[in-house]
Amino acid sequence: MLPVQNNPLLQAIKHHPPENIALRGSERTLSYAALNHAIAHQASAWAELKQADLRLALALENCPAWVVLDLAAMQCGMPNVPLPLFFSPAQWLHAMRDAGVNLLVTDQPQAFDTLLTDDVVSRSQFELLGKALTQFELKGIAAAPLPAGTSKITYTSGTTGTPKGVCLSNDNMLNVAQSIATATKLKPADVHISVLPLATLLENVAGVYATLLTGASCVLLPNAEIGLSGAAGLNVQQLFETLKATHANTAIFTPELLHALVLLMEKNPTALPDLRFLAVGGASVSPAMLQRAHACKLPVFEGYGLSECASVVALNVVGNNKPGAVGKPLPHIQVRFTHDQEIVIDGNAYLGYVGQAHQQENFVKTGDIGHLDEEGYLIISGRKKNIFITSFGRNVSPEWVERELKISPYIAQAALYGEAKPWNVAVIVPRLNASDAEIDKAITNLNQQLPDYARVKQWIRADAPFSPQNQQLTANGRNRRDVIWQHYQEKINALYEGISA
Repeated sequence: MLPVQNNPLLQAIKHHPPENIALRGSERTLSYAALNHAIAHQASAWAELKQADLRLALALENCPAWVVLDLAAMQCGMPNVPLPLFFSPAQWLHAMRDAGVNLLVTDQPQAFDTLLTDDVVSRSQFELLGKALTQFELKGIAAAPLPAGTSKITYTSGTTGTPKGVCLSNDNMLNVAQSIATATKLKPADVHISVLPLATLLENVAGVYATLLTGASCVLLPNAEIGLSGAAGLNVQQLFETLKATHANTAIFTPELLHALVLLMEKNPTALPDLRFLAVGGASVSPAMLQRAHACKLPVFEGYGLSECASVVALNVVGNNKPGAVGKPLPHIQVRFTHDQEIVIDGNAYLGYVGQAHQQENFVKTGDIGHLDEEGYLIISGRKKNIFITSFGRNVSPEWVERELKISPYIAQAALYGEAKPWNVAVIVPRLNASDAEIDKAITNLNQQLPDYARVKQWIRADAPFSPQNQQLTANGRNRRDVIWQHYQEKINALYEGISA
């Protein structure tokens, strides 16, 4: 391990007023002085292992200990592989073996005991900031080559069990964090609450790193205290009460979380007076939903990003907020377009994938279709690979129709299909106890606003919500279209064939 020198984030933590609160969790509250001490102490403990090529995996719920472990790994120059708890055991194992992980820290050792039986060299328990943790030293995992300067390796849930590991440098991540801190005008007095899992890059970088760069406070609570549970469980009233009780000024939501909060606040008009910047990203958000959020006095700002650019690349902000756009590009990158309007991001590109032999160029082809409007706002039309062509030759971007369907109080999630077909079918996850008649009415109302080729002619009720656990949803809320299709293709095809499903 090579200690990192002059890291802007670690240096900022050292120089913020030592008595100011950095992290607040269920068990502990840490000042910046205490955070700096905890990082140094954990880095020293890992240095005592005297192993040259340590590669860490973290698998624990949101808490201050997660951040200390992450920053201690940064201090040591140790690549860190955050493991989302919604990953399947097979995906955990793939990520660890693909990245050559030889050190795992978790607050759920029972989930890894049988998975890692043949790979464990030693196992030890320790406590960090009131959190009981288990550390596994592992063997027998061949160390895959990593690009020089790799600090974090992020894996998305993917459409299969073997996603690619995106290798990022400290500079990659801190460029984004600094741009976010500046764009959102973060102040030392601000309080950010981490609602999304810290294992997701968006929360890790745009949430925690931006907050700590500024000298503000970050609230880190487990799912149960936030109001989240299981694959798709959400107690939105508890989420609201937590936002209010913590006096959170900033937070990051997925579109589904925003939708639930808007529905609550429309039914029970109330306020979150401390909240001044609620970022929403990960999937497309309907302009109508954003307008409803603004009517509820929610300061919502849509953004856009991708792992290969270390998260956010464009963001709406106060004074420059345009519903229907994902904001203007952040200053650390530039945006251009291919001949078929695919968005290309120049600057701050990832170092490469795990095991990638060739040198990565400093641009990323996003796979998204879009354009810059006359005011410089980035407009996303949809995913290039998701656009399907009907049998009448019309191009349909399913994300557009899906986001409009989800505005309905009766529809929680939707996936649209119609490739090479004369009309479209939607797989619908009802909201609460919505009846078929209520969903029919919602679809009829939407169809009146859509061109004929984009309308939903028939629909089927989903067996279960789309979720990261069943691989039908990404961590940031995007549909995994191939996986959803594989599960429902017989029922969908039966509709086209005129057979009762």
